[in-house]
Amino acid sequence: MKTKDQVQWKKPAIVLFTLLSVAILSSSFALGQVSPSTRTEKSVDFVMLPSKGLPSGVLQNALGHVHIRSVGPVEIMEVSVEGLPPNTDFDFFVIQVPNKPFGLSWYQGDIETNRNGKGFGAFVGRFSIETFIVSPGAQPAPVVFNNAFPDSSMGVVVGRIHTYHLGLWFNSPADGAKAGAPGVTPFNGEGDAGVQVLSTNGFPDLMGPLMQVN
Repeated sequence: MKTKDQVQWKKPAIVLFTLLSVAILSSSFALGQVSPSTRTEKSVDFVMLPSKGLPSGVLQNALGHVHIRSVGPVEIMEVSVEGLPPNTDFDFFVIQVPNKPFGLSWYQGDIETNRNGKGFGAFVGRFSIETFIVSPGAQPAPVVFNNAFPDSSMGVVVGRIHTYHLGLWFNSPADGAKAGAPGVTPFNGEGDAGVQVLSTNGFPDLMGPLMQVN
């Protein structure tokens, strides 16, 4: 027969054991979700150099630093630039080859410099050995902008083409001309950008730096 004191002692002991069990199970579950050993992560660092298409002596101190971190389903790419004209908008692209004519390209985003000519952009996407463009069939496309380089109304057929290089363009031809690099290109959202200022031209055409992220 249990005494009154024995019954009173067992009640808090049972409650304490139950709480400890729940805490241990919860901690185990949480660790299983975020433990570094359950995720794959790889990072690479490289630089972007002044474009080979720039006039001699123009923006030769410009430089870009790129850090790409793979978090499994996507990559996080951070781009820092310096030595550029201050308070200026630039357009950032993922491209097939670093130098003209650049090949297949897509518009990734914008980078704006501060008063010291420095800028930063962070982008999330697939920036790895798997990065590619494909068009299995030509289809009609909307025509939205009709500037120096108007939109095409029909797509093209393109097999799988890897795009392992990066490039940065003046958003405005006027800004490029002011910096000593005149010219108009299609590399912005409206189809009337300035010239390329930075690229990954330190890497071979067929071995762009995104290929390092595997």
